[in-house]
Amino acid sequence: MMKNSLSDRLQMFVRRATGRGRLNENDIEEMMREVRLALLEADVNFKIVKEFTKNVKEKALGETILKGLNPGQQVVKIVHEELKRIMGEETVGLNFASSGLTKIMTIGLQGSGKTTAIGKLGLWIRKNYKKKILFVAADIYRPAAINQLETIGKQLAIDVYKEDVKDARKIVKNGLNYAKENKYDVIIVDTAGRLTIDEDMMQELKDVKDILEPNDILLTVDAMMGQEAANVAKSFHDQIGATGVILTKLDGDTRGGAALSVREVANIPIKFASSGEKMDTIEVFHPDRMASRILGMGDVLTLIEEVTSNIDEDEAKSLMEKMMSDSYNYLDLQKQFKMIKRMGSITKLLGFIPGLGKMKDAISQVDEKQFDKINVIIQSMTEDERKYPELIDKSARRRDRIAKGAGVQVADVNRLREMLEQQKKLMKQMSKMDEKDFEKISRNPNALQPQVKPKKGKGKGKGNFRF
Repeated sequence: MMKNSLSDRLQMFVRRATGRGRLNENDIEEMMREVRLALLEADVNFKIVKEFTKNVKEKALGETILKGLNPGQQVVKIVHEELKRIMGEETVGLNFASSGLTKIMTIGLQGSGKTTAIGKLGLWIRKNYKKKILFVAADIYRPAAINQLETIGKQLAIDVYKEDVKDARKIVKNGLNYAKENKYDVIIVDTAGRLTIDEDMMQELKDVKDILEPNDILLTVDAMMGQEAANVAKSFHDQIGATGVILTKLDGDTRGGAALSVREVANIPIKFASSGEKMDTIEVFHPDRMASRILGMGDVLTLIEEVTSNIDEDEAKSLMEKMMSDSYNYLDLQKQFKMIKRMGSITKLLGFIPGLGKMKDAISQVDEKQFDKINVIIQSMTEDERKYPELIDKSARRRDRIAKGAGVQVADVNRLREMLEQQKKLMKQMSKMDEKDFEKISRNPNALQPQVKPKKGKGKGKGNFRF
């Protein structure tokens, strides 16, 4: 999210609140004004803002808060709980059929990212449940919708059922029979979206629903629509009966109001949140974790899940042991980067870490293409050079040859050498740390940076220092 977003404003509130040793009623009132402004600027529904601040204020004015220890932290906890309540309290998963075929119907306005969300959802189901999936292309109105779903299907190696007819009802009926005959586990139907909700569209969706008898009706909602997203969701739900929401384009939302309005206004649980263009950028929506992220508290549980689902435990343990030893080399560094890339976007992963919320600008500028550049440099080394980094350290001729082979400057090769050394030092430093040290780092990530000793200058002005 960008500056002046909901997350930025509320994180500023958190920093001010936790710094207060004592609170009175005026302090609470001032805090609620900040929170109210942050929510309204985020385009959260006015009624929700009013109820939110009223509930927080009532709980915050209790005796135990005003006279207790760390009252500011307790107010932050109340805000966190209220954010969680608005977004749905509990995590709601997919409704899989107890036996046979699971049928999922997707609905939404044109431009909400529905077809892309289908691809992401299909990949997520296959990865987590090992199901055989069929996509059904029943969006017969939008130009290139069927081609887009076919392209996504080929990319993910997921079959797509389509027909060259302009009758969505017929396509869904035949697609359903095809799925049963060919023993698919899950069928996901892409229905038509329109620029606005109209009577014909709703009737067609009702007919498709009657034919399909879906286990889940998932409504895709564009997070960038703010509170209007909630009104769209309510309209669809009132007429079709959605069982869950996929909140799309969450990364591009500069205000963040959709996540806080949809559940409360439309009374439908948000089941998934999607961000980014890559097909692996969809995740189960956990209200408590989202509340923590909004308040800049990180999301360690999701980070752990990302790591464990993408990285083999024995492989990680072996690499960690190498990093702790002096035998860590360029082959190991290459393995480490491959592991990281398997987990997806680096920027997204860093955002899960508590304490890094304050460094969002720096995180957003992480250039993930640098990993490819590093890989090319390592590929330009001989097998011995990858295994024994000291060969490169001792030879300018080797460094020059590697740079030419990779099409980079010698300075780039030297930066890679420094990176390898920094990795070794960092791991040794972390191996000596205890719980208090890690707590210190969560508050100030810069504490983990190696300290550079000043060097004395020579010659004129030698009394000065330079770094």
